[in-house]
Amino acid sequence: MVKLFGETLAEAVRRCGNPVVVGLDPRWEQLPEKLVGNSAVDFAARAGAYEQFCCEVIDVVAPLVPAVKPQAAFFEECGPAGLLALGKVVDYARAQGLLVIMDGKRNDIGSTAEAYARGYLGREQSAWHCDALTISPYLGADSLEPFINVAHDRGAGLFVLVKTSNPGSGMLQDKLSDGEPLYRAVARYVEAQSSANCGASGYGSIGAVVGATYPEQLAELRAAMPHTWFLVPGYGSQGGTAKDVVPAFDENGLGAVINNSRGIIFAHQRAEYKDTFGEARWQEAVAAATREMIASLRAETNVGNL
Repeated sequence: MVKLFGETLAEAVRRCGNPVVVGLDPRWEQLPEKLVGNSAVDFAARAGAYEQFCCEVIDVVAPLVPAVKPQAAFFEECGPAGLLALGKVVDYARAQGLLVIMDGKRNDIGSTAEAYARGYLGREQSAWHCDALTISPYLGADSLEPFINVAHDRGAGLFVLVKTSNPGSGMLQDKLSDGEPLYRAVARYVEAQSSANCGASGYGSIGAVVGATYPEQLAELRAAMPHTWFLVPGYGSQGGTAKDVVPAFDENGLGAVINNSRGIIFAHQRAEYKDTFGEARWQEAVAAATREMIASLRAETNVGNL
């Protein structure tokens, strides 16, 4: 029998004692200078710098957190070399014992959706070896079902965009449809999928992306989606705090994983770490920022009950 991703994620969170996901967003202009060199217009060299940077981040965070979330866009920007680098980063993270959530926000219909799902989902069965993938719901149920079927068959997970952290999310997500915001209709669909296939943790494998920057909606959606894992972006550089994500967790500290990208991987540029570490010791700044986030979540939320 295939193990459910919802259970795999719960075990990883419990093992680490925290729900932190480190986002691997290798923005060129923020990389440590020693990795940049003269590669500004050399896409292959830039891809190599991204690979090295992300692997060195992984070296630091692998003993501390359950998962990483590579952002595919930064690698795709580098063309074929970037995709090769992304594949190496995914495999390196897996080898270090981390779960890998690919942030690709894919979506399509029919056989195309199924091809995306087969390509990304499944540690052993797919070309990309990912544990989970972010997807968009706005083409409807026939675009989601191929992803859901492959995820269930392979013990993989999905995180469907429900209420995202960006300032413009309300343009569509908050629009009223039959008297309720559209995000509530998406939430109802996702919860139905998750509740239909739960394990002992009480959570299914079809999760939701719900931003830390909208704490009221986060609380609302947790009440509406009691069997759904949340992937919560917006923590750190976008302004979300531990207090903002309190509603995401159940009484046992499960139910959500909290993503932090720039606030961790570029911590050496933050005011509180810049003087202490600087570029020369950027990995130590990554470790300090990760531990700070873990401590804050444990102190301010039910994560302390893990």
